Amino acid sequence: MTKASTNDLRDHIEAVRRFNRFYTRKIGVLHEGLLNSPFSLTEVRVLYEIASLDKPTATELCEELGLDPGYLSRTLSGFEKRGLVRRVSSIADARQVLLTLSKRGQKEFAELNARSSDEIGAMLEQLAANNRPRLVTAMDTIAGLLGDRARQTPSAPSPYLLRPHQPGDMGWIVHRHGVLYSEEYRYDEQFEALVAGIVADFIQQFDPSRDRCWIAEKDGEIVGSVFVVKKTKTVAKLRLLYVEPKARGLGIGKRLVSECVRFARQVGYKKLVLWTQKSLHAARHVYQEAGFSLVHEEPHHSWGHDLIAETWEMRLT
Repeated sequence: MTKASTNDLRDHIEAVRRFNRFYTRKIGVLHEGLLNSPFSLTEVRVLYEIASLDKPTATELCEELGLDPGYLSRTLSGFEKRGLVRRVSSIADARQVLLTLSKRGQKEFAELNARSSDEIGAMLEQLAANNRPRLVTAMDTIAGLLGDRARQTPSAPSPYLLRPHQPGDMGWIVHRHGVLYSEEYRYDEQFEALVAGIVADFIQQFDPSRDRCWIAEKDGEIVGSVFVVKKTKTVAKLRLLYVEPKARGLGIGKRLVSECVRFARQVGYKKLVLWTQKSLHAARHVYQEAGFSLVHEEPHHSWGHDLIAETWEMRLT
């Protein structure tokens, strides 16, 4: 390494350390209790993963969080003593112990999650609206560059990011649905009108505490989207799952659906439902893998075709 390269590396090390000091102060990691709670950062992360994953094992948590097994075991024991976590035997394999939040744990986590969203929302509100996507993109770039290199190969697909919706996205969603469903399924313009009505209702009735849209981007281009919208106080609807043909096979559809499930569960919905068509085989496969169940079928004539509509649902509690 040349002297100039050594000096550059030192400057970069100091820049990273400076950013680390700034951001730990910004999000309160150095406070005795994160989010004004009795929990440390690691404890909050463990609660988050148990709430987000479907009854994980301790081994899965260790792998996900990179924690020492002994440290995690002590943390889980502490949670059990406080009545936050329960251990249950797997139905498929009684030797396997699964972790789940108790009702008290779910309540504690919901409060922590709401507090975290409020703090981040307050921070983002200080930024101009056009700067918020830049911040999210920059964070995703950091995560991508510092990710698990052991899992990366020269032929691995370039990463994608998920972000909230912003002005212009709804027009793109309507346009791409209209074009793609015409090309692949020969749907007429009435389908595009249906999509336009759905996104218009989303914007006009948007409640950030109960509704959400995720936009998937890859190499600076939008390649997918999905919505969760309130149907009733306890039931949410998953709507308009879409992935561009050139981005299929990257797991984007699966990730979008998992984000919908995670969000719906965290904000307190009891059930997540969706409406699709029997002929949309790829989407149906994603829903089935995510844990949705087909509950109703009904023939109809729409968008120039005889179709069979399907209603799928997932109970979240």
